[in-house]
Amino acid sequence: MEAFWLLIKYIVLGLLQGFTEPIPISSSGHLVIIRNLFGVGIEGLSFEIMVNFGSLIAVLVIYRKDIYRLVENGVRYITTRAEDAKSDFQFIMFLILATIPTGIIGLLFKDFIEAQLNDSVVVVGVALLVTGGALWIIRNLRGHKGEGGITVLDAIIVGLAQSVALVPGISRSGATIVAAMLVGMKTETALRFSFLLYIPVSLGITILSAGEIIGSDSDFSAVAIPSVLAFAAAIVATYYSLRWFINIMARGNLKYFAYYCFAVGILVILFL
Repeated sequence: MEAFWLLIKYIVLGLLQGFTEPIPISSSGHLVIIRNLFGVGIEGLSFEIMVNFGSLIAVLVIYRKDIYRLVENGVRYITTRAEDAKSDFQFIMFLILATIPTGIIGLLFKDFIEAQLNDSVVVVGVALLVTGGALWIIRNLRGHKGEGGITVLDAIIVGLAQSVALVPGISRSGATIVAAMLVGMKTETALRFSFLLYIPVSLGITILSAGEIIGSDSDFSAVAIPSVLAFAAAIVATYYSLRWFINIMARGNLKYFAYYCFAVGILVILFL
Protein backbone atom coordinates (compact mmCIF):
# COMPACT_ATOMS: atom_id res chain seq x y z
CA MET A 1 0.00 0.00 0.00
CA GLU A 2 2.85 2.38 0.81
CA ALA A 3 4.38 1.73 -2.61
CA PHE A 4 1.01 2.48 -4.24
CA TRP A 5 0.70 5.86 -2.53
CA LEU A 6 4.29 6.67 -3.43
CA LEU A 7 3.40 6.08 -7.09
CA ILE A 8 0.31 8.29 -6.78
CA LYS A 9 2.32 11.08 -5.14
CA TYR A 10 4.97 11.07 -7.86
CA ILE A 11 2.39 11.00 -10.65
CA VAL A 12 0.27 13.80 -9.15
CA LEU A 13 3.29 16.03 -8.55
CA GLY A 14 4.59 15.22 -12.03
CA LEU A 15 1.23 16.26 -13.51
CA LEU A 16 1.21 19.42 -11.38
CA GLN A 17 4.74 20.38 -12.39
CA GLY A 18 4.05 19.60 -16.03
CA PHE A 19 0.77 21.50 -16.19
CA THR A 20 2.02 24.62 -14.42
CA GLU A 21 5.42 24.82 -16.16
CA PRO A 22 4.28 26.44 -19.43
CA ILE A 23 1.55 28.71 -18.09
CA PRO A 24 2.34 31.96 -16.20
CA ILE A 25 1.42 30.87 -12.67
CA SER A 26 4.81 29.53 -11.46
CA SER A 27 5.35 25.79 -11.21
CA SER A 28 7.96 26.20 -8.44
CA GLY A 29 5.58 28.38 -6.43
CA HIS A 30 2.80 25.82 -6.66
CA LEU A 31 5.08 23.02 -5.51
CA VAL A 32 5.98 25.11 -2.42
CA ILE A 33 2.27 25.72 -1.75
CA ILE A 34 1.38 22.03 -2.11
CA ARG A 35 4.29 21.02 0.12
CA ASN A 36 3.17 23.42 2.87
CA LEU A 37 -0.57 22.90 2.50
CA PHE A 38 -0.65 19.11 2.35
CA GLY A 39 2.79 18.17 3.63
CA VAL A 40 3.44 16.47 0.30
CA GLY A 41 6.92 16.84 -1.06
CA ILE A 42 9.77 14.84 -2.50
CA GLU A 43 13.28 15.27 -1.20
CA GLY A 44 16.31 15.16 -3.45
CA LEU A 45 17.15 16.53 -6.86
CA SER A 46 16.18 13.51 -8.93
CA PHE A 47 12.44 14.27 -9.02
CA GLU A 48 12.84 17.92 -9.99
CA ILE A 49 15.32 17.11 -12.74
CA MET A 50 13.21 14.28 -14.13
CA VAL A 51 10.01 16.32 -14.40
CA ASN A 52 11.94 19.33 -15.71
CA PHE A 53 13.40 17.12 -18.42
CA GLY A 54 9.91 15.81 -19.19
CA SER A 55 8.66 19.37 -19.70
CA LEU A 56 11.67 20.05 -21.93
CA ILE A 57 10.80 17.11 -24.18
CA ALA A 58 7.21 18.37 -24.56
CA VAL A 59 8.47 21.84 -25.54
CA LEU A 60 10.89 20.29 -28.05
CA VAL A 61 8.04 18.33 -29.63
CA ILE A 62 5.75 21.35 -29.96
CA TYR A 63 8.46 23.65 -31.35
CA ARG A 64 10.29 21.00 -33.39
CA LYS A 65 9.60 22.72 -36.72
CA ASP A 66 10.91 26.06 -35.44
CA ILE A 67 13.99 24.36 -33.99
CA TYR A 68 14.69 22.51 -37.23
CA ARG A 69 14.31 25.72 -39.26
CA LEU A 70 16.56 27.71 -36.93
CA VAL A 71 19.29 25.06 -36.90
CA GLU A 72 19.16 24.56 -40.66
CA ASN A 73 19.22 28.27 -41.46
CA GLY A 74 21.77 28.99 -38.74
CA VAL A 75 24.20 26.47 -40.24
CA ARG A 76 23.41 27.70 -43.75
CA TYR A 77 24.15 31.29 -42.81
CA ILE A 78 27.46 30.36 -41.18
CA THR A 79 28.59 28.33 -44.18
CA THR A 80 27.16 30.35 -47.09
CA ARG A 81 26.19 33.75 -45.62
CA ALA A 82 22.78 33.34 -47.30
CA GLU A 83 20.86 36.55 -46.74
CA ASP A 84 17.50 34.79 -46.34
CA ALA A 85 18.95 32.79 -43.40
CA LYS A 86 20.39 35.80 -41.57
CA SER A 87 17.32 36.57 -39.40
CA ASP A 88 17.19 32.99 -38.10
CA PHE A 89 20.91 33.07 -37.30
CA GLN A 90 20.42 36.34 -35.42
CA PHE A 91 17.45 34.84 -33.55
CA ILE A 92 19.71 32.01 -32.34
CA MET A 93 22.32 34.53 -31.20
CA PHE A 94 19.66 36.47 -29.29
CA LEU A 95 18.52 33.26 -27.56
CA ILE A 96 22.11 32.54 -26.52
CA LEU A 97 22.54 36.13 -25.31
CA ALA A 98 19.31 35.98 -23.29
CA THR A 99 20.47 32.74 -21.63
CA ILE A 100 23.65 34.29 -20.22
CA PRO A 101 22.06 36.47 -17.45
CA THR A 102 20.11 33.50 -16.10
CA GLY A 103 23.23 31.35 -15.98
CA ILE A 104 25.31 33.97 -14.21
CA ILE A 105 22.65 35.01 -11.70
CA GLY A 106 21.66 31.39 -11.11
CA LEU A 107 25.23 30.40 -10.23
CA LEU A 108 25.71 33.43 -7.98
CA PHE A 109 22.45 33.22 -6.03
CA LYS A 110 21.49 29.53 -6.27
CA ASP A 111 22.48 28.68 -2.70
CA PHE A 112 20.79 31.77 -1.23
CA ILE A 113 17.54 31.10 -3.10
CA GLU A 114 17.49 27.44 -2.04
CA ALA A 115 18.27 28.26 1.61
CA GLN A 116 16.14 31.37 2.12
CA LEU A 117 13.32 31.38 -0.42
CA ASN A 118 12.41 27.90 -1.63
CA ASP A 119 10.28 27.01 1.41
CA SER A 120 8.78 30.42 2.15
CA VAL A 121 5.08 30.60 1.36
CA VAL A 122 5.10 34.34 2.07
CA VAL A 123 7.71 34.84 -0.64
CA VAL A 124 5.59 32.73 -3.01
CA GLY A 125 2.45 34.69 -2.16
CA VAL A 126 4.11 38.06 -2.77
CA ALA A 127 5.80 36.78 -5.93
CA LEU A 128 2.47 35.55 -7.30
CA LEU A 129 1.02 39.04 -6.74
CA VAL A 130 3.97 40.47 -8.67
CA THR A 131 3.40 37.95 -11.47
CA GLY A 132 -0.28 38.83 -11.57
CA GLY A 133 0.49 42.55 -11.70
CA ALA A 134 2.94 42.08 -14.58
CA LEU A 135 0.42 40.01 -16.55
CA TRP A 136 -2.24 42.65 -15.92
CA ILE A 137 0.03 45.39 -17.32
CA ILE A 138 0.50 43.60 -20.66
CA ARG A 139 -3.01 42.17 -20.97
CA ASN A 140 -3.91 44.42 -23.92
CA LEU A 141 -0.50 44.74 -25.59
CA ARG A 142 -0.02 43.28 -29.06
CA GLY A 143 3.39 44.59 -30.16
CA HIS A 144 4.89 45.17 -33.58
CA LYS A 145 8.24 43.34 -33.62
CA GLY A 146 8.59 40.04 -35.42
CA GLU A 147 11.63 37.80 -35.14
CA GLY A 148 13.58 40.08 -37.46
CA GLY A 149 12.92 43.13 -35.29
CA ILE A 150 14.47 41.84 -32.06
CA THR A 151 17.52 43.77 -30.84
CA VAL A 152 20.45 42.97 -28.55
CA LEU A 153 18.89 45.09 -25.80
CA ASP A 154 15.58 43.22 -26.16
CA ALA A 155 17.35 39.89 -25.68
CA ILE A 156 19.22 41.12 -22.59
CA ILE A 157 16.02 42.49 -21.03
CA VAL A 158 14.17 39.21 -21.58
CA GLY A 159 17.16 37.28 -20.19
CA LEU A 160 17.20 39.43 -17.06
CA ALA A 161 13.45 38.91 -16.65
CA GLN A 162 13.98 35.16 -16.83
CA SER A 163 16.56 35.49 -14.04
CA VAL A 164 13.90 37.01 -11.76
CA ALA A 165 11.93 33.78 -12.17
CA LEU A 166 14.54 31.99 -10.03
CA VAL A 167 12.40 33.29 -7.14
CA PRO A 168 9.60 30.76 -6.47
CA GLY A 169 6.26 32.33 -7.35
CA ILE A 170 7.64 34.34 -10.26
CA SER A 171 6.62 32.50 -13.39
CA ARG A 172 9.42 31.89 -15.91
CA SER A 173 7.07 31.93 -18.89
CA GLY A 174 5.21 34.89 -17.43
CA ALA A 175 8.36 36.92 -16.77
CA THR A 176 9.83 36.33 -20.22
CA ILE A 177 6.57 36.92 -22.09
CA VAL A 178 5.88 40.11 -20.12
CA ALA A 179 9.39 41.42 -20.84
CA ALA A 180 9.18 40.44 -24.51
CA MET A 181 5.86 42.18 -24.98
CA LEU A 182 7.00 45.27 -23.08
CA VAL A 183 9.89 45.70 -25.51
CA GLY A 184 7.39 45.52 -28.38
CA MET A 185 7.39 41.92 -29.57
CA LYS A 186 4.25 40.56 -31.20
CA THR A 187 2.33 38.03 -29.13
CA GLU A 188 3.40 35.04 -31.22
CA THR A 189 7.02 36.23 -31.31
CA ALA A 190 7.10 36.72 -27.53
CA LEU A 191 5.63 33.26 -27.00
CA ARG A 192 8.10 31.60 -29.36
CA PHE A 193 11.09 33.44 -27.92
CA SER A 194 10.03 32.56 -24.37
CA PHE A 195 9.74 28.82 -24.96
CA LEU A 196 12.73 28.48 -27.26
CA LEU A 197 14.65 30.29 -24.51
CA TYR A 198 13.41 27.64 -22.06
CA ILE A 199 15.27 24.94 -24.02
CA PRO A 200 18.93 25.92 -23.32
CA VAL A 201 18.08 26.88 -19.72
CA SER A 202 16.32 23.60 -19.00
CA LEU A 203 18.97 21.57 -20.79
CA GLY A 204 21.70 23.37 -18.84
CA ILE A 205 19.98 22.68 -15.52
CA THR A 206 19.61 19.01 -16.41
CA ILE A 207 23.26 18.61 -17.40
CA LEU A 208 24.68 20.58 -14.45
CA SER A 209 22.50 18.71 -11.95
CA ALA A 210 23.25 15.22 -13.25
CA GLY A 211 26.45 14.99 -11.20
CA GLU A 212 24.68 16.15 -8.05
CA ILE A 213 21.99 13.51 -8.53
CA ILE A 214 24.56 10.77 -8.93
CA GLY A 215 26.46 11.99 -5.86
CA SER A 216 23.56 12.68 -3.50
CA ASP A 217 20.68 10.46 -4.53
CA SER A 218 22.34 7.11 -4.01
CA ASP A 219 18.97 5.51 -3.29
CA PHE A 220 17.48 6.64 -6.62
CA SER A 221 16.92 3.02 -7.62
CA ALA A 222 14.28 2.77 -4.87
CA VAL A 223 12.15 5.42 -6.60
CA ALA A 224 13.17 4.71 -10.20
CA ILE A 225 9.70 3.53 -11.31
CA PRO A 226 7.80 6.40 -9.61
CA SER A 227 10.28 8.86 -11.11
CA VAL A 228 9.82 7.45 -14.60
CA LEU A 229 6.04 7.72 -14.20
CA ALA A 230 6.38 11.32 -12.98
CA PHE A 231 8.61 11.98 -15.99
CA ALA A 232 5.95 10.60 -18.36
CA ALA A 233 3.21 12.53 -16.55
CA ALA A 234 5.19 15.77 -16.92
CA ILE A 235 5.61 15.22 -20.67
CA VAL A 236 1.88 14.71 -21.22
CA ALA A 237 0.79 17.52 -18.90
CA THR A 238 3.26 20.03 -20.34
CA TYR A 239 2.34 19.16 -23.92
CA TYR A 240 -1.39 19.77 -23.47
CA SER A 241 -0.91 22.71 -21.11
CA LEU A 242 1.37 24.49 -23.60
CA ARG A 243 -1.02 23.81 -26.49
CA TRP A 244 -3.81 25.30 -24.40
CA PHE A 245 -1.70 28.30 -23.43
CA ILE A 246 -0.76 29.00 -27.07
CA ASN A 247 -4.48 29.22 -27.90
CA ILE A 248 -5.10 31.51 -24.93
CA MET A 249 -2.26 33.81 -25.99
CA ALA A 250 -3.70 33.97 -29.51
CA ARG A 251 -7.03 35.16 -28.07
CA GLY A 252 -5.36 37.66 -25.72
CA ASN A 253 -6.81 36.24 -22.50
CA LEU A 254 -3.81 36.71 -20.20
CA LYS A 255 -5.94 38.67 -17.73
CA TYR A 256 -7.43 35.42 -16.41
CA PHE A 257 -3.99 34.25 -15.31
CA ALA A 258 -3.54 37.62 -13.60
CA TYR A 259 -6.80 37.08 -11.69
CA TYR A 260 -5.64 33.60 -10.67
CA CYS A 261 -2.25 34.83 -9.43
CA PHE A 262 -3.90 37.64 -7.45
CA ALA A 263 -6.37 35.22 -5.82
CA VAL A 264 -3.83 32.52 -4.94
CA GLY A 265 -1.23 35.05 -3.80
CA ILE A 266 -3.68 36.74 -1.39
CA LEU A 267 -4.94 33.39 -0.05
CA VAL A 268 -1.40 32.13 0.52
CA ILE A 269 -0.37 35.28 2.41
CA LEU A 270 -3.51 35.33 4.56
CA PHE A 271 -3.88 31.65 5.41
CA LEU A 272 -0.53 29.85 4.93
